[in-house]
Amino acid sequence: MTLLRVFILVNQFISNKDNIYICKKTWKNMLGGIDPKKIQAMMKQMGIKQQEIDASRVVIECEDKNIIIENPSVLKVNMQGQEQFQISGDISEQEKGISEEDIKQIMEKTGKSKKEAEEALKNSNGDLAEAILSLS
Repeated sequence: MTLLRVFILVNQFISNKDNIYICKKTWKNMLGGIDPKKIQAMMKQMGIKQQEIDASRVVIECEDKNIIIENPSVLKVNMQGQEQFQISGDISEQEKGISEEDIKQIMEKTGKSKKEAEEALKNSNGDLAEAILSLS
């Protein structure tokens, strides 16, 4: 981890009021007792800007799954025109596939069984409208 990245990560935790004592102690151990205000001034001189984003949930959509981050701490970092996001929180994964809601909706619309609804959704590659039409 580069020294610059350590500045950003530690500064994120310093803004968290619940962990301020722990983070200041960590800051001093990691950076040799440099004052956080001096670090922020140095970051400003280097063209680094930080902005905390108020978010309640972050979802990263992948081909085969969704990564869900609940209660996230999101920090937007702008370094000389390049924007990056740092996200931490409670992480869970959700496999993509046929949802129960889609199956129930097909069953209600067509009057078919759960097994028939699942098969129609698989054959239509998850397309709800196509699955309903194929069973009608």
